[in-house]
Amino acid sequence: MSLTRREILLASSATLTASVLASRGDALLAAAEKPTDKKFKKAVKIGMVREGSTLLDKCKLLKELGFDGVELDSPSAVTVEEAKRCIAETGLIVPGVVDSVHWKQRLSDPSDEVRASGLEALRTALKFCKDIGGTSVLLVPGQRTPDANYEQCWDRSIAEIKKVVPYAEDLGVDILIENVWNDFLTDPKETARFIDSCGSKIVGAHFDIGNAVRYSPPHEWVPILGQRIKKLDIKDYKRPPEGGNLGAGFQAKLLEGDVDWPRCMVELRKIGYVGWGCAEIQGGGREWLTDVAARMDKIFAS
Repeated sequence: MSLTRREILLASSATLTASVLASRGDALLAAAEKPTDKKFKKAVKIGMVREGSTLLDKCKLLKELGFDGVELDSPSAVTVEEAKRCIAETGLIVPGVVDSVHWKQRLSDPSDEVRASGLEALRTALKFCKDIGGTSVLLVPGQRTPDANYEQCWDRSIAEIKKVVPYAEDLGVDILIENVWNDFLTDPKETARFIDSCGSKIVGAHFDIGNAVRYSPPHEWVPILGQRIKKLDIKDYKRPPEGGNLGAGFQAKLLEGDVDWPRCMVELRKIGYVGWGCAEIQGGGREWLTDVAARMDKIFAS
């Protein structure tokens, strides 16, 4: 079957467009792995974006509002191809992903089967992250529960993490421990000791500034965790009145809680941290995200 001149031109145009997108995507992935500029970059968790019917719509909105990146979840329904297309078409970077099952399939669980499932999910997240040009997977390593006391939580989760460390090292993707309200690793020294006990520099800290307020001032965590900090979660927290609802403290907007942001930034610069900060707060549409972006800019400039 012979093709008309118009059909040949259309096919050539489609091929060229796909080639350009692929080349642009590869360049952006390389940029994500090897940042060239020393500045704070702002991102949000994908769940915060309540406007847009597709991942591409959400990424376009974030790029328009001045965000540099977005963190995705894995495992999830988002494919590598979809994520890479969004990166190529918007210029938005995915600096890292969040392990989506670490609360349910805990590495501290007493069940061998549950821990194995959690470990497999972590492997999936690491591979997905590598394939889309990211550099880290955020992990909650466990939770102190009636069937996992502090020592058991420590021993079980470290043992599981060590199993996947060689794989993470081969991929060049960090496993970053987040400080959360899990009754485990609520102290910066313990968090640092836990990270070091995993036996590899591929394991570090995804320091959540707002989560730390409940236990001690976040700026006191920074010099203790030091070079272990490789990513930041940006949120504020307002201590409630005595006897009040602790969770309500996260309703505070950025810059309206109890985080001493200028002191945090001073301490972060002292350890040489200049990199990604990802908002992890309540979500919204264009107006809300515009405000979040402006507040993050003020934080990073403080």
